[in-house]
Amino acid sequence: MKKDYLIPITAGAVILLDQLTKIWASKLTSPIPIISNFFQLRLSTNTGAGFGIFTGFNSILIFISLIILGGIFYYYDQIPKKSYLYICYALIVGGAIGNLIDRIRLGRVIDFIAISIWPSFNIADAAITIGAIIFAIYLYREN
Repeated sequence: MKKDYLIPITAGAVILLDQLTKIWASKLTSPIPIISNFFQLRLSTNTGAGFGIFTGFNSILIFISLIILGGIFYYYDQIPKKSYLYICYALIVGGAIGNLIDRIRLGRVIDFIAISIWPSFNIADAAITIGAIIFAIYLYREN
């Protein structure tokens, strides 16, 4: 079955890419401009969740991440047999584990993608967001 290999391979790729880029980003000593005054690669860290909410609540965020991952794994067998949903779940799982690794190992999450109109983020954040958008579109179309 596709789910048996698509989800772990995709999630594993997200985790690997996320952690490798964070290792690279942690060595940045100054920002790297990509598009002047709009997009740059710049090291920053986040001790909270998205948009800086829950700053300083690392233990609670670890617990919430584990609950969410547990829920995803609990409902694993109920994922509808659609490849795009497998990828959606894999992106969310890979991103959640990528940021969870940082929270446990460092006590904060490494961010490095900086767009002037948005808070800094990383590969794990992007994967979670893309997965959640795909899932939201699926839910909207099903209802």
